[in-house]
Amino acid sequence: MTTGVLVMAYGTPSTPEDVETYYTRIRHGRPPTPELLKELSDRYRDIGGTSPLAQRTAAQVSALTLALQTKAPGAFDVRFGSKYEPPMIEDVAPGFARDGITKVIGLVLAPHSSSMSTDQYMERARASLGNTVAFSEIGAWWDEPGFLDLIAHRVLDALARIPEDRHATTQVIFSAHSLPEKILARGDNYPDQLRESAEGAARIAGITNWDLAWQSAGRTADPWIGPDILQVLRTKKEEGLTDIVSCPIGFVSDHLEVLFDIDIQAQELAREIGLNLVRTASLNDDPAFISVLANIVMARA
Repeated sequence: MTTGVLVMAYGTPSTPEDVETYYTRIRHGRPPTPELLKELSDRYRDIGGTSPLAQRTAAQVSALTLALQTKAPGAFDVRFGSKYEPPMIEDVAPGFARDGITKVIGLVLAPHSSSMSTDQYMERARASLGNTVAFSEIGAWWDEPGFLDLIAHRVLDALARIPEDRHATTQVIFSAHSLPEKILARGDNYPDQLRESAEGAARIAGITNWDLAWQSAGRTADPWIGPDILQVLRTKKEEGLTDIVSCPIGFVSDHLEVLFDIDIQAQELAREIGLNLVRTASLNDDPAFISVLANIVMARA
């Protein structure tokens, strides 16, 4: 019997002209103000016009399909659904039942889980699959075998780009996408997952000098989890650090939150205050990462 695999990710505007529609969906039907739209459009322009997330995600899904086919020929039917940009979860998920698939595994391309992020993907998928399909959710998978080893190796690769005589004044900053603080009142353990995953990666890398930061907070009236990475960089400079290894452990591919928020915004601030900032390489469709994902799916199946 073939098992369906619904791979889900956030999505990104396909063209510069799609930015307004995309953010209107994110804002639950409220178009961004002209000022916000200009700021968002400028950010996409600064990273080349559009985010490479769609291409990166497509490569990951294609590689995962091939990896599962290699490991278990004919056992899995892999499809992709996006949260905010076609193909949408609601358009893709019903196709499993139409094609006679009665068991589907849900996998979000985000290692940490939260009630306001990955749980929403799963709720939409479950509602769209219908009653004839048994849905199995893969929640947080940062602690699955192999993932933190990949992160640790990338941290060490980035650290190697910093002169050894400055390692004593170098710190690794692990970061993930911030979420509104109100999730904490619900008992959401998203911040705990970030800390535990950072601790694990640092331990594997043999690094003791590290810290946490949050990034890419939304523009809402609600307070978001902090401290923000820009604030953290200023604090680290005041503490006498010379170099920072930025490891956005909460993201698995190059996209706006990495290419702009880290490579442009944080990098510009670092230069301004006299810090050397080096970012770890994104996982993208690294075969070793895809193998980790394939093993997670197979274990759940």
